[in-house]
Amino acid sequence: MSGPSIFVSATFTADAIEPILAFWMRQLGLDYGVRIGPYHQVFQMLLDPGGDLAANHGGVNVVLVRFEDWAPASLEADVARFADGLRQAAPAGSAPMVVCICPPSPGFDAARHGRLEAQLADQVRGAGGVHLVRPHEIDELYPVAQIHDTTSDKLGHIPYTAAYFTALGTMVARKIHALRTPPFKAIALDCDDTLWRGICGEDGPQGVVVDPPRRALQEFMLAQQAAGMLLCLCSKNNAPDVFDTFRLHPEMLLRLEHFTAWRINWQSKPVNLAALAEELDLGLDSFILVDDNPRECREVEASCPQVLSLALPGDEDIPAFLRHVWAFDRLRVTEEDRARPALYAQERERHHAEKQAASLEDFLRTLQLEVRIASMSPKDLARVAQLTQRTNQMNFTTVRRSETDIQALLGSGKAECLAVHVSDRFGSYGLVGVMIFRTGADTVALDTFLLSCRALGRGVEHRMLAELGRIARERGLGAVEARFVRSQRNQPALLFLESVGLPYQTVRGDALVFRFPAEAAAGLRYEPSATARAAAPDAAKVPAMRRDGIPYARIATELRTVEQMAAACGTEVQRGAQAAPVVEPRSDLERQLCRIWSDMLGVRPIGIHDNFFDLGGHSLLAVQLLSRLKEQLGIELSLEVVYGADFTVAELAKAIELREIEMAGADRYAELLAEVESLSDEEVRELLARESGEAAY
Repeated sequence: MSGPSIFVSATFTADAIEPILAFWMRQLGLDYGVRIGPYHQVFQMLLDPGGDLAANHGGVNVVLVRFEDWAPASLEADVARFADGLRQAAPAGSAPMVVCICPPSPGFDAARHGRLEAQLADQVRGAGGVHLVRPHEIDELYPVAQIHDTTSDKLGHIPYTAAYFTALGTMVARKIHALRTPPFKAIALDCDDTLWRGICGEDGPQGVVVDPPRRALQEFMLAQQAAGMLLCLCSKNNAPDVFDTFRLHPEMLLRLEHFTAWRINWQSKPVNLAALAEELDLGLDSFILVDDNPRECREVEASCPQVLSLALPGDEDIPAFLRHVWAFDRLRVTEEDRARPALYAQERERHHAEKQAASLEDFLRTLQLEVRIASMSPKDLARVAQLTQRTNQMNFTTVRRSETDIQALLGSGKAECLAVHVSDRFGSYGLVGVMIFRTGADTVALDTFLLSCRALGRGVEHRMLAELGRIARERGLGAVEARFVRSQRNQPALLFLESVGLPYQTVRGDALVFRFPAEAAAGLRYEPSATARAAAPDAAKVPAMRRDGIPYARIATELRTVEQMAAACGTEVQRGAQAAPVVEPRSDLERQLCRIWSDMLGVRPIGIHDNFFDLGGHSLLAVQLLSRLKEQLGIELSLEVVYGADFTVAELAKAIELREIEMAGADRYAELLAEVESLSDEEVRELLARESGEAAY
């Protein structure tokens, strides 16, 4: 195997899923090839420790199973054997496994199929690295009128239509996206014409309308909040009008208590989003903005490209749009996720108490901090994996691991994992720290040391290192060894390592290696100082992670039906069948612009009245377009061209022609000025006299 891939094993012929999976990997910017395993070899592939599933390091394994493809008389036993194989294969391999239960043929006993589904779901529940997809999940998001193809099933054991393979592959791609993309943490919501229809400052708190689309939006956001997303308000408005609307409107599902923070004023959205990020101690790349105004969204895209800006479509299209924004997807929701809004409320109380305290020492003395460090339990696996994916600041190596990776590492017997739970008088922080380590001839060697930013600056990291020192001392080992690999965001981890005494340091490859004597580490205590408060990490000043430009809005509008996806997948450079008629270019300039747009957007053909943003363009791409125009045409245009009118080829051509006229006039003026400056005073007087005489005549 040449590299990480999506490896598909199925109980039927599944080659038809390859084009749609490959299409989605290109859309998501994931460098995965797609490989289809041998026909009907699922059990053999699961049980082979040297096979393709086990060898797919860094990739994703996909198993498609149709129960009736196994012997009818022993289906229950085969499902149990399959579940056992999944549990064994997932921890042993390095790739997570997406398992799709595919729909039965029309003649199969539906009740029995339902029981088999439930049996498999129950038997793999809690198996780290196994992510189950059931038929109803696909039907709800990607309904297909004709699922089964009985003729192709008989001829080649290809049981489904091309349309259903498109739906199936898209669902698998959504799961892969959720597996491989860092999750968003906060949703910033506009108010007027977003959460309700109307303007609360003009229509009054009870005059705005919560129509069915907005009710669906509010229900969706309530579900996101219950799953751990932080809800914020970000609105150009008068705060009392907004508060009264939440308080007095009888049909409002969302209430102020559902929002963790808000910025309601007349400042720009980028300024307010930055303030929210600072208040919540999050990077801007953690935010999704939902707003009805495309211009506001484009302003945020230009100023805060880390934020995912979603402009709502027309009213009736809102519910479907939200269901197909992949950025909201979650593979699993942990207890810490569900508790996150409450945790942030507790953190507000802590910050208030800290401000009231005379000193940091006084604050910590009254905090009643409790730190519990114990071996990771199976129920903690999902949260531990999540922390390795999300924690950036107090993270020695920033190694990212899936549940499967962690199970494989611990299952090998070569490593141990400690989970750190923290609480104080305000409540529980939850599971916030992880230490994975190995023991060598004379050291406890750290593989992973991380602590969530919400527990930083209170001595928890010191207690963690002291626990490792105690373990080393009890096992007769001489030292604790910690590797530090620099990233864009883990400077606080380096400051901590350098602050705890004078350990021996050396360089090994791309890492700094810190060696702490076991006795010294075990005796480590946190001693707050006057500078500790200033040294605490400031998330707002840490460079945010850059995302790969996944076209979430385009997916939610142009690639959400099976028909749209099939057209796009069939040829990515052709316009979909539902596109508006193309108006051909009328001049050489328009033809050149159409070619440039086509190259940058990956769309053909381009009509002169097609909107750049409707074709999948975004603000950063628009900036690159203006740069390309300057390079190829020698024309320098401002961003006002992008946002000032409908951004089409025709309008852009007009702007370029106008700019050329302005430049030509400026050049002629410069030539005349240079000519006059070259004349003597006497020649100038003669020229003026001649011009005056001609004018008088």
